[in-house]
Amino acid sequence: MVFKRRDRRPYWKIAVDFFWPVGGWARAFHYVKHRLRRLPDTPETIARGIFAGVVTVFTPFYGLHFLTAAIIAKVLRGNILASLLATFVGNPLTYVPIGLLSIQTGYFLLGRPKPPDGEVKRSFGGKFLDAARDLRDNLLALVTDRDADWHGLSVFYHEIFFPYLVGGLIPGVVSGLVAYYVSVPLIRAYQARRRVALARKVAAAKARQARLEQGK
Repeated sequence: MVFKRRDRRPYWKIAVDFFWPVGGWARAFHYVKHRLRRLPDTPETIARGIFAGVVTVFTPFYGLHFLTAAIIAKVLRGNILASLLATFVGNPLTYVPIGLLSIQTGYFLLGRPKPPDGEVKRSFGGKFLDAARDLRDNLLALVTDRDADWHGLSVFYHEIFFPYLVGGLIPGVVSGLVAYYVSVPLIRAYQARRRVALARKVAAAKARQARLEQGK
C-alpha cells in the first residue's frame, strides 16, 4: 500500500507516540500557532474559527470534533481551517481534566448527584467501555438472533454524555471567548509585521532589478 509505514512500530511505541508525539507537544503547539498566524484571512475571521475549535473540545462528540468545529465555524462565519487547527487544544494531556470539569459542571447544573453516586457503580472509563460494547453487540443483533440490550448505552447517556454536553457549554464558551480576544491582537500584529516584511522584499527586488537595468 502507498501510505503504509515501512517500519512497523510496536504497540507500546504507538501508545507512547499517541500521548507524546515526536518532538513533544510543545513542538506541535508551535506548529499549530504558526499555521494559524499565516492563514490568509482577517484576524476576526480566524479568531472566530479558533473560538469554534476551542468550544468543540469541551463537547463529548469524540471522533466528530473536526466536523463539529467546522459546522460551528461555518455558522459563525469563521475560518474553518482555523477551527480544525484549534481542536488540537484537546489532546491526551488535556482531555481528562476537560472531561472531568465538564461532567462535574453538568451534574451541578442539572442538580444531580456526582457520577460516583449515580445509578451504576462504574468508573468513567468503564461506562465508555460498556456503551461501546452495547453498540457493537446491538449492531450484531441486526444481522443475528442476538437480543439487543441498551442498558450500557442508557447509563452512558444519562450519567456521562448528557451531563458532559450540558456542563461543557459554560467552560467551553468561556475558554473560546478568551482564545478569541487573545488571538485577534496577536494575529493582527503578526499580519502587520508580515506585510511590512513582504513590502521590504518587494522594494529590494525592484531595486535590484533597477540596478541590473542600469548596468545594461
